[in-house]
Amino acid sequence: MTTPTIAILGAGKLGTVLARLAMAAGHRVLVAGSGDPERIRLILAVVSPGAEPARAADAVDAADVVILALPLGRLGTVPADALHGKVVIDAMNYWWEVDGTRDDLGDPRTSTSELVQHHFPQSVIVKAFNHMGYHDLDEGPRPVGAADRKAIAVAGDDPHAVATVSALVDAWGFDPVLAGSLHDSIELEPHAETFGANVTASELEEMLERFPSTLRGLEVALARS
Repeated sequence: MTTPTIAILGAGKLGTVLARLAMAAGHRVLVAGSGDPERIRLILAVVSPGAEPARAADAVDAADVVILALPLGRLGTVPADALHGKVVIDAMNYWWEVDGTRDDLGDPRTSTSELVQHHFPQSVIVKAFNHMGYHDLDEGPRPVGAADRKAIAVAGDDPHAVATVSALVDAWGFDPVLAGSLHDSIELEPHAETFGANVTASELEEMLERFPSTLRGLEVALARS
C-alpha cells in the first residue's frame, strides 16, 4: 500500500510538528505558509528537515491528504477548488486573540468544522489533531500497545475518511478515539474538557462521555435546543 502524501497548510508550530510526525512515519510532506515558499525553506530545514516548502495550490495538488493547520480566520485564503475531492484534516481552532471576535465562529449551535465543511463542500472534512498542544504532540508518539500511549480524537461524517485519518493517527504514534460527527466535534473545541487533553484513549473516551453534563455541554445543548 502506498504511503499517502501529506500537504500541510500552515508553517507555524502545529504545522511543523505535524510535518515531523508524518515524515517519521514515512510520508512525503509538503508545507505551505503564506506567500513565497522560499520564505519558509530555511525554517523547515531547521525544524522539519525533509519537509518540502510549496505554494498552497501546488502542495494540495500533490497530496492525498491535506491538513489545515492555520488560523481559522484565514480560511478564505485556502484554494477551495484545489481541495476538490480531497480528505482534509481540520486541525484548526477559533482563537479570538488571533481571529478577532467572530460571532459566526463562536456560535455553539454549530461546530467550527461544520463551517469548514460548508466552506469546502467538495472536500471531505475530518476533525483531528486540534485538541492536543503542539508540544505534547511533539513529545507524545509511542508504539502501539505502550502503556503511556496518548490518544487523538477523530470526528467526521464520512466513515471512509474517518478510517483514513484514524490510520494516520495510529501510524504517527497515537491511539485514535472516534468522537462522532462533525456536529459532535464541538466537544473537541476550546471550552470543552477535552481541549488541551494529553491523555490515554480510555481517559479521552470518558471526557467525551461526560461532555453533556459539563457546563460547556449544557450551554451547547441549550443553544441547540
